[in-house]
Amino acid sequence: MQRLAPALREDNVPTDLISLIETILAATKEISFLVSQAHLGDVMGSTVDENIQGEVQKKLDVVANDLFKDILLESGLVKAISSEEEDTSVSGEKNGKFIVSFDPLDGSSNIDINSLIGTIFSIHEAPADMNASDPDMFKQSGNKQICAGYVLYGPATMLVMTTGSGTHFYVLDRTHGGFSLVERNVQVPQDTQEFAINMSNQRFWQAPMQDYISDLLAGDTGPRGKNFNMRWIAAMVGDIHRVLTRGGLFTYPADNKNPEKPFKLRLMYEANPMSFLIEQAGGLAMTSQGRIMDIEPTDIHQRVEVIMGSKNEVEACLGYYK
Repeated sequence: MQRLAPALREDNVPTDLISLIETILAATKEISFLVSQAHLGDVMGSTVDENIQGEVQKKLDVVANDLFKDILLESGLVKAISSEEEDTSVSGEKNGKFIVSFDPLDGSSNIDINSLIGTIFSIHEAPADMNASDPDMFKQSGNKQICAGYVLYGPATMLVMTTGSGTHFYVLDRTHGGFSLVERNVQVPQDTQEFAINMSNQRFWQAPMQDYISDLLAGDTGPRGKNFNMRWIAAMVGDIHRVLTRGGLFTYPADNKNPEKPFKLRLMYEANPMSFLIEQAGGLAMTSQGRIMDIEPTDIHQRVEVIMGSKNEVEACLGYYK
């Protein structure tokens, strides 16, 4: 099997970007080990603190964030980092060429039940004319990403990544400690009979999403004329991995449960990197108003609605909003 660095060189990825990716993966290998040993140590359960998102932090959230932050800032490769767990961006090497946004442990509510979790990351080029302490450098659209990916901590530790030349699957080979390419140019099937949504929020959705899901649930007796299955892992890394592997639609739509927070998922740490991966695999990544990666961010912790996955099904869903 082809190892990571040769596979990236085959895609003409610059050497300094390969070095940054390898630095990121060094952190994820440490996190993978910590996750596998969590029930044997003192990193289970929650802290007494909340992050900037207003969410109670799991102990592993804090450990993973600190590990990721330290290894990236010590690398000398990044001008700044931005994390879902940090109040604002953290400055690094003033002449660093890259900036990195990341969710150190997506799906952390699954930690205590030993279910799927993962790390999501997104890389942009750093603006040369901005100070390393200025968080505004992260206000770049998803179109400007030069690399995005996630590492899924499941039965296998799997890297899913794109540098703009397709979406590829890699697996951590513990015999030599590196990631090996197992599938190149993954393609999301254009049609599907699976969807992923948090049904507990149904009463709070807007009417178009209510109508769309109702028609899916009606199955072959309804207007769609076919039966659908619902799958929900409660970790975006797991739900998107299923979509990339066998197709499907994943959505976290707008809702009115909390009028001040109509959206759930973060643009920079979740929606943009996953959109890059889905689009590079032939799928669509949208909000009800347009393409996710066209959004010009106004805040580093901005939230958005998400409708992504198999092309024809995303378009069918969006048809209810017209």
